[in-house]
Amino acid sequence: MQVLIIEDERKTAAFIRRGLNEEGFRAEVVHDGRAGLDAAQAQTFDLILLDVMLPGMAGWEVLQRLRESGNQTPVILLTVLNGVEDRSHAMELGADGYLTKPFPFSELLARITEVLHPRFETRADLLRFGNLEIDLAAECVHRRGTEIALTQQEFSLLALLATHPGELLSVSRIAEGIWAVPGDAAVVDRHVRRLRNKLGDQDGNGLIHTIKGRGYLLEQR
Repeated sequence: MQVLIIEDERKTAAFIRRGLNEEGFRAEVVHDGRAGLDAAQAQTFDLILLDVMLPGMAGWEVLQRLRESGNQTPVILLTVLNGVEDRSHAMELGADGYLTKPFPFSELLARITEVLHPRFETRADLLRFGNLEIDLAAECVHRRGTEIALTQQEFSLLALLATHPGELLSVSRIAEGIWAVPGDAAVVDRHVRRLRNKLGDQDGNGLIHTIKGRGYLLEQR
C-alpha cells in the first residue's frame, strides 16, 4: 500500500517512514504543505498521514482542498493540538483519524488499521433494507437500483448504522466508530442530515431515525 507522509519534522517523518516500510508499506515523504497537496493530487495513495502545523500551507487547508476537489483518500491527522474543538474541526473537514503527538509507532499502526480495515468489514458483505442495498465489500450503495454517491465518511456512517439495525447508537459511539475520536453532536448531526438528503430519506419517514438527545438508529418501520 502507498502512503503519503506530509510532515515537516524530519526526524518524525523518518521515524514513521521507517516503521511503515518495515510493515510492508511504501511511504513517500513531503515536508511542505503545498508540496504535499500537489503530491496527493498528482498520484493515487491508499492513505495520507498529514501534520497540521506545516510550512507553505497548514494541514487544515490541505485537507479542506483535497475534500473540495473530490479526493476521498483516507487522511489521518498528526498534531500536538488536542482540544475538543480541534478534533471536531478535523471531523468536519473530513479527516478519517486523529492522532496526538508524541505517539508510539504501535499506536499509529493501530489507527491505520482502524482506518483501512474498519470493523464492519468483517460482517456480511451485502445488506438490504427495503429498496436500499449496501455492499460493504465494494463500498457502494444503491436505492431503487440507482447508485448513490457517498463520501467515505457518509458510507462509514451508513455502514455502521446498517450493521447494528434497530440498535440505538450514541453520538460518541458513532464518532469513535468512524473517526476514532470523541464525538461532537453538531458534527455527527450534519453528517446524518447530509446522508439522509442523499438517500432521499426523512426522519420518521425513512430508515435513519433520530432519538432526540440519545442518538440514531437504522430501522425499517
